Amino acid sequence: MDKFSASLAADRREIVFAPTVYKFQRFAEMAQEFGLNERDVVLCNESVHASYMKELGLKCQFVFRNKFGPGEPSEEMIQNMYDAIPYDSYDRVVAVGGGAILDLSKLLGCRRPDTVHNLFFKRFPVVHEKDVIAIPTTCGTGSECTNISVAIVKDEKDGRLTGRETKLGLVSDDIIPNRVCLIPELLRPLPYKPFACSAIDALIHATESFLSPHRKTMTSELFSEKAMDMILKGFKLISEQGEEARMDYLDEFITASFYAGIAFLKAGCGPVHGMSFPLGGTYHVPHGESNYMLFGAILKYYDEKNPDGEILKFKKLVARILGCADKDAISTLNALLQRILALRPLRETGFTEQDIVEFPKSVEINQQRLMNNAYYSFERADMERIYQECY
Repeated sequence: MDKFSASLAADRREIVFAPTVYKFQRFAEMAQEFGLNERDVVLCNESVHASYMKELGLKCQFVFRNKFGPGEPSEEMIQNMYDAIPYDSYDRVVAVGGGAILDLSKLLGCRRPDTVHNLFFKRFPVVHEKDVIAIPTTCGTGSECTNISVAIVKDEKDGRLTGRETKLGLVSDDIIPNRVCLIPELLRPLPYKPFACSAIDALIHATESFLSPHRKTMTSELFSEKAMDMILKGFKLISEQGEEARMDYLDEFITASFYAGIAFLKAGCGPVHGMSFPLGGTYHVPHGESNYMLFGAILKYYDEKNPDGEILKFKKLVARILGCADKDAISTLNALLQRILALRPLRETGFTEQDIVEFPKSVEINQQRLMNNAYYSFERADMERIYQECY
């Protein structure tokens, strides 16, 4: 285990719960409560601004995320953001959006680095200097309460650029937002597929936290179990009544995502995320979907390798919620997820047979923090086998 992963495993805190949490029914209530003003920079999408903010006549500095470029956060996007928002122009950051906006806002709350690359490769310190208010508009990332900001960065090996890209997580308790506001109405405009991807992502956060071998605590288990229960019950509702049934369950979905975020803040995520990061970094597959593409195969791998450990507790929990036999829990779960969102094979993303060999190498170099948190350990050949199975 590398030094950083060992330090995470040695952290004996039962729970890390840093933000003050609020729940509002409408964005206007939040704006009044916090007295949003000209010294606040609000990072959001234009559509969210038009639907929930424009009519309020707020004097904030509104900055639209698409101004910095398309896709998930990258070194270039983060630098564009720094250039567009002078550090002395704001006192608070108000992030209203999905995982990308929330992750970017965490960086706006910190001291500016010499280079973005050095920040993510831990050559520049993380120093929190400005308040961050995080308001999610999806029900998946849990980023509003976590200590990680993820970006697509230039890949390195032995300190030299490889010419490829990968995803890396910048991890520090200093980037946890100061306040979280949960506002279910903000999920209403979310199209079905992004909703499904984000909710499946939250389920994966809860699952990997529940199965965490080194860092799970009794408190993180409590939050991960509750998150799984709420999400799977919501998925059953959608499976039985159709996509629009989610609209009456948005409060539960956004709350469950938050619970999963609390769980993985302490217990951590694992190989589903570690193996999906190069997929997202190389082929720009949305984060929740790239995780989903590997999730079922990794659960089957765990069940094959150590069926009587925590995976058995997981199967009993899933079986109770879904109403099936313990032995059928993983297959029943995978079938339910297929009804929520059809699973694409990796090859439809641009993934190649050569990637089956190359991606595990990148994972070994860059994702040890996640791979060391595996319920059952992976050799390179095991990763190749799973990529091949999902290909």
